[in-house]
Amino acid sequence: MSSDTLDLAKRPCVLLGAGGHAKVVADLAIALGGYVTGVCDPVLVNENHRDWQGFPVLGGDDYLLSVLPQDVWLLNGVGKMPGNKARAALYVRFRESGFRFPPLIHPRASVAPSAVVHEGSQVMAGAIIQAGAEVGCNAIVNSASSVDHDSCIGAHAHVAPGVTVCGNVTIGEHAFIGAGATIIQGVILSANCFIKAGSLVIKDRV
Repeated sequence: MSSDTLDLAKRPCVLLGAGGHAKVVADLAIALGGYVTGVCDPVLVNENHRDWQGFPVLGGDDYLLSVLPQDVWLLNGVGKMPGNKARAALYVRFRESGFRFPPLIHPRASVAPSAVVHEGSQVMAGAIIQAGAEVGCNAIVNSASSVDHDSCIGAHAHVAPGVTVCGNVTIGEHAFIGAGATIIQGVILSANCFIKAGSLVIKDRV
């Protein structure tokens, strides 16, 4: 497996967001040996929370203005829903400010030696990434999904739990593939494409 080499243990991590996806990301980072120093979320700040899930509330996103990018890793805990680009906007904003997002690959995921997993992407428990596949930056391959040989998941895309992506599939940037969908081999899905949960996709959507 080839992934962007950012050693999680070398810096403390700051978690961005405080929803359900953030809970999973925090647990994943800890399972990989990371130390989560706290969480940034403007809603928690506005509601005067001092801690969340056992982590200190550091502030809103502006907290990071007081932090040197080389001192921390960022963890994108914002989930992705169809048509919502908040997760991507957060990644781009802080990446352009010099911060780095390590790729997170669950210990119980299976990633082939020839697969490529890019910065900020998250491969969850039970996921399978086969030979020659590529997962773009800040993408999510969620629990128990499979991405078969030579398929490409675009940047900021979300492959929801239980999805089957067959071989040589191309999924465009910002796409959302609903839970339990099956994408047949060789299909091309455009950027921003939305596939409903449980769908069987046998033709290109471009």
